Amino acid sequence: MRQIISYLVLLISILWIGYGLERDQFYSLILFYTAGFAAFMFIYYQFHNKVDIKAALQLSYLLRIVLLFAIPNLSNDFYRFIWDGRMSVLGFNPFTVLPNEFIGTDNLALVGNDAQELFEGQGVLSPGNYTCYPPVNQLFFIIPAFLFPQNIYLSVILMRVMIIGAEIGTIQYGRKILKKLQLRESNILLYALNPLVVIELTGNLHFEAVTIFFLLVAIYFLLSDRWLKSSLFMMLSVSVKLIPLIFLPVLLKHLGQRKTLFYSLIVILGSTLLFLPFFNRELIENFLTSIDLYFRKFEFNASIYYLVRWIGYYTHGWNIIQKAGPLLAIAVFVWVIILSVVPKNQFPKQLINSMMFAIATYYFLSTTVHPWYIAVPLILSVFTPYRFVVIWSFLVILSYNAYQGEIYRENLWLNITEYGMVFGFMIAELLSSRKIIKT
Repeated sequence: MRQIISYLVLLISILWIGYGLERDQFYSLILFYTAGFAAFMFIYYQFHNKVDIKAALQLSYLLRIVLLFAIPNLSNDFYRFIWDGRMSVLGFNPFTVLPNEFIGTDNLALVGNDAQELFEGQGVLSPGNYTCYPPVNQLFFIIPAFLFPQNIYLSVILMRVMIIGAEIGTIQYGRKILKKLQLRESNILLYALNPLVVIELTGNLHFEAVTIFFLLVAIYFLLSDRWLKSSLFMMLSVSVKLIPLIFLPVLLKHLGQRKTLFYSLIVILGSTLLFLPFFNRELIENFLTSIDLYFRKFEFNASIYYLVRWIGYYTHGWNIIQKAGPLLAIAVFVWVIILSVVPKNQFPKQLINSMMFAIATYYFLSTTVHPWYIAVPLILSVFTPYRFVVIWSFLVILSYNAYQGEIYRENLWLNITEYGMVFGFMIAELLSSRKIIKT
């Protein structure tokens, strides 16, 4: 009976968040998210030691399917996705034209009868910045734009169908990797049933879902000693979101110098070649400009960076993001190099452990950490003994506090609460002798 109640609580929470609230309804979001997360944890521990997790997996699929017809309500990124897709279908290069350039021109009508809605839906910042979504991601935008050139709603549904397909693939390959590592299959439920993943990826249409799917396929083939096939899927993962590039140095001990070099060349050159359909003189400059903005201008839900920023205000009297952002990126690079040479990454479990800490540290040092970003370290944590990312997947929802007023404003006390608990739990796990990775 308690198990059925927990199923219903989780399902109702997902339904209400997906269909029943807006982003500025922070307290309602926290209430239903907390209830859903508690139900998720109860279900996970019910299945933790079971061999047959079929019922829990069926629930995970249902949670995604029930969101099929929802319009994303916690993020407006999907408007830019649809806009980019329509640009490509119309023959414009999404990497070299700005949405702002269409306002007040005859070209706006070409975008569709709903062009004004698409433009306004992107908010204030996006229309003035060049797209930062790589070519395979653009393909997922082009398909709905081609099939439904005048319909936002049907485009949303089709993108969600593709994301649900990727999520199901992630769950299946996650189970294969767990079996290969001789770990509990129930660990996949930490991702499959996690409300953050369901709401942010399936519900809010974030293509980290596709990145993660290709990443897990790449890891599966890597652990199966099929490194060439692995590199091709890693290339696809990078061509959806660039973030998996951070994992390439960590492969050094596992593959050796020669194979790591070829693996990296395939990933980097292959993903670069995929830009060819969009290539012109402006593409590189505009794409790099978009990435540079991420490090030098955007700020949201950061941790260590906010501490650095506070020190900057104290010592210089102004925001030092222009210098601090790139310096923190360099610190991440140094840490990833350390992770590539110090741990025993030749062993599969330690390899994934290092990958998880590489991406987690990247976000700890980032200037911007949106809730859906946590999905990547979360899926990797499934294959490790560490659970601080699961705690993070609950606490990161506090960041939505910034949207509850007419003026965007973060509550730094909630930020301190989020990262204080995450860092505290992580340190406790690192100090625990039972967390030693066994090869």
